[in-house]
Amino acid sequence: MRTHIFGQHDEKTLAQFYQVAQRAVRAALMADGHLGYVMPIGGVAAYRSQVSVVGVGFDIACGNAAIRTNLRLEKIEGRLEELADEIAATISFGLGRSNRANDAPTDHPLFEDEAWEAIPKAHREALREKARAQLGTVGGGNHYVDVFADEKERIWIGVHFGSRGLGHTIASGFMALAQNRSWGERVPESEALLDLKSPLGQAYWAAMGLAGRYAYAGREWVARKVVALLGAREEELVHNHHNFAWKEVHDGEELVVVRKGATPAFPGQKGFVGGSMGDDAVILQGSTLASAQPLQKAALFSTVHGAGRVMSRRQALGKRRGSGVNPEAMRSWLKRKGVVLRGGDLDEAPQVYRRLSDVLKAQGPTIEVLHVLRPLVVVMAGAGEFDPYKD
Repeated sequence: MRTHIFGQHDEKTLAQFYQVAQRAVRAALMADGHLGYVMPIGGVAAYRSQVSVVGVGFDIACGNAAIRTNLRLEKIEGRLEELADEIAATISFGLGRSNRANDAPTDHPLFEDEAWEAIPKAHREALREKARAQLGTVGGGNHYVDVFADEKERIWIGVHFGSRGLGHTIASGFMALAQNRSWGERVPESEALLDLKSPLGQAYWAAMGLAGRYAYAGREWVARKVVALLGAREEELVHNHHNFAWKEVHDGEELVVVRKGATPAFPGQKGFVGGSMGDDAVILQGSTLASAQPLQKAALFSTVHGAGRVMSRRQALGKRRGSGVNPEAMRSWLKRKGVVLRGGDLDEAPQVYRRLSDVLKAQGPTIEVLHVLRPLVVVMAGAGEFDPYKD
């Protein structure tokens, strides 16, 4: 067992990481790590011909997409409030929402993908129709649509969400099957390592891949919809999952690498990483310096997926004694930063996150920051909106 830890973490997160690492060939914890279900958020674990259902997580293929447009800040800075309202009115946010846009990609080829055969027949069509209705919806929690300006005042659109009810149902279903229970039966979260040579492992791998293609299609549709709302043109797309498993070669051996809240960052591979509703985001890439390779290998060529929480949702909302974010403090932060917010709640306030610059620094020379993105507009699900499909 080989492990590497970036940054500082609390005892519970470290204990969870070491438990996972005991069953992996190699493991790493990114600097934005915090407690998760069985495997910590920010954790990376590599296995030989096995995949961890709970490691990939319930929000299969959650990830980030960013589009650089041809617009400059001067073209939109006078209508940020109007743009925020238009995004909120056009894109669907919140629990289990069906897409309100009449041009959502409900006829996407992925709905005829042979991977649907991996879903038990009795549940297949209902899940397909749920997925069709939710494609291009954003959900709640920390999922968002943002408008940014970079260091050259170029406008970027950024989105963060995953495979919605499709991924959640797949994860829950295979977790039940792995415990010899029925699909749809609620079971405790536990680590189920599925052998990829077994029928169950092969079925999960196919279904996970389907959820990945679904998430990519949804994020790109939403991001491009907002580009169109701005009357802009797409010039660059940066897109990554951060809850997924890949077959990769490390030190000459093929391994299954599970990243839970961690961004792939091979040399030259670009990624979009957000901070919080009141913090800068970045476009980065895996370092191209030969001197960084040893540390990159230790990270399993991974990096952070965000800033990392320092306060739970219950704490942020004041549901634990002596806790809670002050609403005025959140509003003051956003005003200083110049952010136009629609939706959001105290559990997503900037105060509940680390600073992204700090966690990036803790990743050392493994990554290179290409662009710093300043948030102008942030649109999220409204206060108190519960979403079981968030990561």
